[in-house]
Amino acid sequence: MTSSGSDFGERPHVMLVEARFYEDIADLLVEGAVAELAKEGATFERFSVPGSLEIPAAIQYAVRGLDYYTARRRFDAYVALGCVIRGETTHYDIVCSESARGLMDLSLRYTLAVGNGILTVENSEQALFRARPDGKNWGGKAARAALDMLALKSHFGIYPRN
Repeated sequence: MTSSGSDFGERPHVMLVEARFYEDIADLLVEGAVAELAKEGATFERFSVPGSLEIPAAIQYAVRGLDYYTARRRFDAYVALGCVIRGETTHYDIVCSESARGLMDLSLRYTLAVGNGILTVENSEQALFRARPDGKNWGGKAARAALDMLALKSHFGIYPRN
């Protein structure tokens, strides 16, 4: 199932959360995600966090905080962007698994449309290739995944949500 602006009835509003630990990689991921959201006509708000472990918490804050005027969630979908590069310790394994688990837990608990664009790579070269919009464009793919999941929610009558 693919989505188009007309599937939603109104333009989707997306939370874009980027981990700034590797700023050059984050910028490339955001570039790809923003281009994909623009193709869809989606609006977005961009938030920065220190690292990938903080991304699920940022999304949780947004989910728990309601729009003051409408008493509804502010975002229709969520895009998580970050990068974890293997180092010499097991910290890599913890960050990779816990950030992914956090995103999955949020998506299941709150029925969220989440695109996971957190790269888990062995080195900087792999990260750059996966992040670049003219490479693997993982940021664009994460945005596309969030929008496709939002369309699926709509199909099952979950969108719009309260």
